[in-house]
Amino acid sequence: MGRLHKPAKLKMAEGDRAGDGVHKLDEKLAMELKGEQGAPDCPEHLTGMARIAYLTWANDLVNMGLDCRQDGIMLEGAAQAYAKAVEADKLVAKHGILIIEKVKNKKGKIISRTFKKNPACTASHEAWMRVKTFASEFGLSPVSRTRLSTEKKDPVAPAVEAEFSKWQIAKEKKEESVVTN
Repeated sequence: MGRLHKPAKLKMAEGDRAGDGVHKLDEKLAMELKGEQGAPDCPEHLTGMARIAYLTWANDLVNMGLDCRQDGIMLEGAAQAYAKAVEADKLVAKHGILIIEKVKNKKGKIISRTFKKNPACTASHEAWMRVKTFASEFGLSPVSRTRLSTEKKDPVAPAVEAEFSKWQIAKEKKEESVVTN
């Protein structure tokens, strides 16, 4: 099947790892279809965990500058998958990984019991795989997030500023003591 196509904006955010060159990435970005910028509205039918996930992820996409109104349906799918995964996990926590299955004879009498994998385990696994896929598409997974580059504030700057303030205060105190003498 091969790798999925990656949008030029995402490639630019990750940095030019393939060595395509800034001009070529700019050309690709100009040729891509543009969607309407802005967070898609949360569908009214989403409730509970699905609504919370939708609103949280929509806000994250806005903060990363990757928000697009046309992505609303994909984001809804991610939120629904998340809610189903959480619901299945609750069922597994309540009933356990294994459940008891009653084995009956032709007359309907229970003749034995066996352990069987809880179907909620499979539902949970499938739902979490869908969440992972959606998150990767949107750049919300830990791996896809590490590939994104954002401008960070210089961590040294606040420390330098604090030292400069201490130096300034000490200098002013020294000048005051010279004036009073």
